Amino acid sequence: MASLLPPTVAKPIVAFTPLIGSLLVPLVVPLLMVRVSVGAGVLAAVALSSVWMVAMLSTSELPEHP
Repeated sequence: MASLLPPTVAKPIVAFTPLIGSLLVPLVVPLLMVRVSVGAGVLAAVALSSVWMVAMLSTSELPEHP
């Protein structure tokens, strides 16, 4: 399946998806746990991790199959 984005746009997205997720989740979850509640932190952890995983899978660069 060909990418819908041009390579000049897709490459930075592929490069920054892991970085954004690995920085965002550990920052947001503890802040929510301290400021709001533990339940909000757990919910954010599940939601952010799920969105991050979908983003990682949708932007992954896999070889084409014959």
